[in-house]
Amino acid sequence: MQHVMVVEDDGMMAATLAKGITEDGYRVTSCGTAADALQVASLDPPNLVVLDIGLPDRSGLDVLRSLRSRQCLTPVIILTARDAVRDRVKGLDAGADDYLVKPFAFAELLARIRARLRRPETPDATLLRVDELTIDVLNRRVMRGNHEITLTAQEFALLRYLVDNVGKTVSRDMIARDVWRIESRATPLDNVIDVHISHLRAKVDRGFDKELIQTVWGVGFSLKGDE
Repeated sequence: MQHVMVVEDDGMMAATLAKGITEDGYRVTSCGTAADALQVASLDPPNLVVLDIGLPDRSGLDVLRSLRSRQCLTPVIILTARDAVRDRVKGLDAGADDYLVKPFAFAELLARIRARLRRPETPDATLLRVDELTIDVLNRRVMRGNHEITLTAQEFALLRYLVDNVGKTVSRDMIARDVWRIESRATPLDNVIDVHISHLRAKVDRGFDKELIQTVWGVGFSLKGDE
């Protein structure tokens, strides 16, 4: 049975989350503080974390950064009342895999948990290749030729999205919706996307003869591999 850790300091909310997730077929551990969450993550590693940002001892983002600094690749879904674009960007940049703003539909949370825990149907789905670029999806490792590329969680998500759409042009609207999980794009988010693309291009293409990540002026971006 897959293990879901719920990190939420509101006792009633935590109990509701635990009950619903358990009824959906998961084993649930509830934590009310950042310290408890980090201890559980070490002693009984979960398959997924549902994480509130407003914790009494430390920010949930501190928990997230601590997990990622330990090379913990466990999917993390943030729950928060903060719905500003900058707050969502901050959470996703810290390494979150998904983001739900309170109040939310519980059915949607369960659907997102199932989606994040759904295992690839075939072994090939765990290893993606474009030319000499290789992405190990399960271990979140990226290689170009014999060179390993170190990416942040959000850079990895962005590259994975480009690879999934190889040969196609993806717009900033599409990236905002599918990678940052933000429906209404704003100018500050455009700047964030452009900065991430720039960083990703520097890491993936610099030093190689062929540039894989290309800008389609006035439209968006594209990852170009051999036909």
